[in-house]
Amino acid sequence: MAAPRFTKFDHKPRVIVTRRLPQAVETRMAELFDVTLNLDDHPMTREELLAAVAEAEVLAPTVTDTIDAGLIAAAGPQLKLIANFGVGVDHIDLAAARARGITVTNTPGVLTDDTADLVMALILAVPRRIAEGERIIRDGSWTGWSPTGMLGHRITGKRLGIVGMGRIGQAVAARARAFGLSIHYHNRNRLPKAVEGPLEATWWPTLDAMLARVDIVSLNCPETPETHHIIDARRLKLMQRHAFLINVARGTLIDEAALVAALEAGHIAGAGLDVFEHEPAIHPGLLGRPDVVLLPHMGSATFEARQEMGEKVITNIRVFADGHRPPDQVLEDY
Repeated sequence: MAAPRFTKFDHKPRVIVTRRLPQAVETRMAELFDVTLNLDDHPMTREELLAAVAEAEVLAPTVTDTIDAGLIAAAGPQLKLIANFGVGVDHIDLAAARARGITVTNTPGVLTDDTADLVMALILAVPRRIAEGERIIRDGSWTGWSPTGMLGHRITGKRLGIVGMGRIGQAVAARARAFGLSIHYHNRNRLPKAVEGPLEATWWPTLDAMLARVDIVSLNCPETPETHHIIDARRLKLMQRHAFLINVARGTLIDEAALVAALEAGHIAGAGLDVFEHEPAIHPGLLGRPDVVLLPHMGSATFEARQEMGEKVITNIRVFADGHRPPDQVLEDY
């Protein structure tokens, strides 16, 4: 397989951006590159992506674009860099890119705090029925305070089980500790004691064992063949009936049909979801449930994060075009 090569461009690289980016980012790209922008922000069709890879030297896609082996095979020889706007790269066939000598970069680090904040918001919102209470106010059905009205569950003293203890998982753990939650986690490898210690985190080598013992489960792992439907019907039945499931990572981590069935059967108490298995489509069984909080994939949706993501994309393209290894090249051994 061909390894990516770093050759200095003697011209402005031809860059095609697949979605609308922050205005300041697009303006800077226009200054630095021969760029084509997606000014109406429509998700590109397959045909449009095929046309893009046929002429672009750099493609700047997002999570809404499927950059699979077929698309990469159809790319012209001039395509040398896929500069992804986002951290996750499960929508890009990395092996196919490597085989064509195409470098892939992403934008790690800048989303951590914003995503962890949203996880914490859902951890608070679902047990305390915050979204349900807000709807009652808006639809005019609230009749006033009562001692038994809108009872939820406190989170202080509960056990939080984090699936995937990378940057975001650790940031979630730090926030959760401040709210009095005890931290449990399942990760492929145990964290160093220097990380575990301040968080007072308990490592579970098997996910099944952890699921049966925690009160709230937060999914913070990437989408891989191993994590696809990591929460399925069998594992949902392992969870305690009073437990809540939170997912801001990737929708395909959960078998949504199994989740709906588990909620209907009372196997778990509720869920907070920012991502969905077939988004933007939502399983109809989730839409009417008061025990589920649904958000429109907004984990990293802050002005600050999107600006920093764009700056990382620009830096990766500039360094690559100067003939050097870009700082955020996706794993060397992909």
